[in-house]
Amino acid sequence: MQPAAGRNRARAVASKDRCFAKDALAAGPQLEMEQFGTSDAPRSRFRDSAFMENRDVPVHRWIPWIAGFSSTFVDDCMREFLPHGQSGRCTVLDPFAGVGTTLVAAVAAGHNAVGFEINPYATLASRVKVNSPRLNLTALEKHRGRYADLSRNGARTARGDRPSDFATRIPFFSPSVERQVFGFQAYLRSIRDADIADLFRLAFGAVMVSFSNYTYEPSLCSRPGAGKPLVKDADVHESILRKLDQMVRDIRWLQEGLGQIPQPGTGTVHQMSFMDSATVLRPGSIDLMVTSPPYMNNYHYVRSTRPQLFWLSLIGSRADLRLLEENNVGKYWQTVRDAKPVGLEFNDTALENLLQTMRATRTDKGAYGGPGWANYVATYLNDTQRFLRVLKPSLARGATAVIVIGNSIIQGHEVKVDRILAELALRLGYAVVGIEMLRTKRVGASITKSAVRRGQSSAATLYESAVMLRKR
Repeated sequence: MQPAAGRNRARAVASKDRCFAKDALAAGPQLEMEQFGTSDAPRSRFRDSAFMENRDVPVHRWIPWIAGFSSTFVDDCMREFLPHGQSGRCTVLDPFAGVGTTLVAAVAAGHNAVGFEINPYATLASRVKVNSPRLNLTALEKHRGRYADLSRNGARTARGDRPSDFATRIPFFSPSVERQVFGFQAYLRSIRDADIADLFRLAFGAVMVSFSNYTYEPSLCSRPGAGKPLVKDADVHESILRKLDQMVRDIRWLQEGLGQIPQPGTGTVHQMSFMDSATVLRPGSIDLMVTSPPYMNNYHYVRSTRPQLFWLSLIGSRADLRLLEENNVGKYWQTVRDAKPVGLEFNDTALENLLQTMRATRTDKGAYGGPGWANYVATYLNDTQRFLRVLKPSLARGATAVIVIGNSIIQGHEVKVDRILAELALRLGYAVVGIEMLRTKRVGASITKSAVRRGQSSAATLYESAVMLRKR
């Protein structure tokens, strides 16, 4: 960024800061957490942040996903926090890219986008989406037509091998369905264009659970376990073709829109933990960060994407799966519950007291009670601080970081993650521009209502906030 543009950024950000009602948040690192107030209702600066809004938006709607935010929310962040009148495009970062909402929105707006994602299936989704503006649409339509002809004229089924390390309690696909899946895979192997092959793989990954004997409720479980019948037969090829048709329409729409921009932005997705981003991310290169880290709700993204990871050959063994679990930011309760008591890597009396209280909850349950869940909370908070440390050097001076995060209720104890995150940011030298409530109701049954996990009752409710930080 040129020096003049940097001065424009500083003036623009300073002007915005004066408009926020939450300016007092940046008063100093000794600010008590209860002073990080949030409004009782969502404010008008951001439109609906719920990821479900993406289900009707071209490109964004390709992949069902359990969490994240809407593309309109990203649009609002870019409008609010990117400097106006700056020559050249900006660079937008998402350290937890998921299926690419931030990246696609940034590229569609003419900016460059950089994402990090540790889950290979989510990485595949993000890469296909950000590469779609430059995809050869004519070649894609030819492959779609060829696949349709083959699937209707004798190549519907084939023999194949199931992923050897993909174990399920009941067969994942019924025999009739599985033979059709092998037929699709046979055609997939014939595609020589890597970008088109990846799009076909993503189309299959997006619909494969719908004709399997499993379902998302919202975590992956067997259909009988959810009170649903097995899928004895289904038209696999028709499901994939419908998804491909949607993708073709959306890519045409996106390419036509970007054709009106003199120099469309580009997207880069790194399949790696953001904690290792210093090896590829240039210091001071990021103009805006918009992200939603894993929530402290133990939703197991790795296990819920096991079908895609194995059937798309994105991983080859259970050891690969375990490595993803252990390197996930925030970890999972299953990976830390049996460890020795985990302490905080920073000083905070209030949080230490919370962890002590949690460890004393339901001790008779061992790792399934307070002791195991306290390990999960401590590990999550340690990773949160580390994330803020790693992020800071990559931001340009005056750049804004928008972090969408929710509170949590674990073993009956509320953990206000948004306020803790803001306090940690202050200690690391960020300016806290504000905390804005996005949603006052949020589903979190896997933590609050499970007989194993709920612990004591709590009057707290789940909410979601946007924590806005600025690099001084």
